[in-house]
Amino acid sequence: MIQRTTRFHKLGRSIGVGSSLSSSSKQLRVHRCFGSVAASNAEQACEQSVESYNVKKNEYADLDWDNLGFGLTPTDYMYVMKCSNNGTFEQGQLNRYGNIELNPAAGVLNYGQGLYEGTKAYRKKDGNLILFRPDQNAMRMQFGAERMCMPSPSVDQFIDAVKQTVQANKCWVPPPGKGSLYIRPLLIGSGPILGLAPSPEYTFLVYASPVRNYFKEGSAPLNIYVEAEYDRASRGGAGGVKSITNYAPVLKALLRAKNRGFSDVLYLDSVNKKNLEEVSSCNIFIVKGNLISTPAAVGTILPGVTRRSIIEIARDLCYQVEERPIPVDELSEADEVFCTGTAVGVAPVGSITCQGKRMEYKTGAQTVCAQLYSTLVGIQTGHIEDKKGWIFEIE
Repeated sequence: MIQRTTRFHKLGRSIGVGSSLSSSSKQLRVHRCFGSVAASNAEQACEQSVESYNVKKNEYADLDWDNLGFGLTPTDYMYVMKCSNNGTFEQGQLNRYGNIELNPAAGVLNYGQGLYEGTKAYRKKDGNLILFRPDQNAMRMQFGAERMCMPSPSVDQFIDAVKQTVQANKCWVPPPGKGSLYIRPLLIGSGPILGLAPSPEYTFLVYASPVRNYFKEGSAPLNIYVEAEYDRASRGGAGGVKSITNYAPVLKALLRAKNRGFSDVLYLDSVNKKNLEEVSSCNIFIVKGNLISTPAAVGTILPGVTRRSIIEIARDLCYQVEERPIPVDELSEADEVFCTGTAVGVAPVGSITCQGKRMEYKTGAQTVCAQLYSTLVGIQTGHIEDKKGWIFEIE
């Protein structure tokens, strides 16, 4: 068990849901509670104090860090920023985490005009917090916003919002080696619109949740099913951007595969059903000897930040890396297969089933996947020196 110096309770009396905290403010109200009390007496037993949200390095929220999965654990604060009529975003602010109010005619509800990103914050052994390549997420959101006819925050606005969200929720960043704080920036058409057109107003918000392994298998190898009936994206569509509309359509194939005992689904190209595309929530790589191959991100495949990082790391380690069309038949010749993504990290694939044929792959400590994983995590957590400018410190 981890020794916790403080137990934090999210009692909404002093700062209720929807109340705000200016981004320039240096203080957040935190309830410090001593001992265990019944809920009805909790408010009397808690001594309210005003403390800096820069919580002491060894203070954590009251959570079972040893059994953390990948589910929503509401934290204390979220960041909200509105776009004015001239297409520029005004100064945002930190609000208590809670529900948001939307007009029933909001563009995001009626026409799916929305994007999201995913990045993570890590706690180093010295207690300091770091982000991994949030500038790449910011630029990808800008690219997606242009495709979806939306204004977007600047790179600096994006990074500042993420940093403020992490700092305000510092006690929710897991201890070293126990996970990370998953950060979800959202850009949505929040203004009302009846006819099919861009929304008249946009909202950018950021919330966070402590997480660990994405798949229920944990770090165990995945078993993937090749989907031949449904496709994820088509040429000329929005498969290359992180639109919210890309994800609900994959649920039918994903749930069907999970009901059959598989971890996830691997999709093929929508035209010929012959080339690999990506898995429901991550990119895919295949390894043959010293050659690592991944499908080219040419419009139907999301250009993942982790994908790009792994490509650079692999080349630094003297592997040959190719981004190209990969026929599904090459799965039978591969030595290894692995997936990459912010949520999944670098996940080894133990088997892939295609048209009733099950193909198995190398896994374990002596694999290319394991080498790439350990290097990436080492950089993300500060154990390996960052020589590429990927790490952003949170002061």
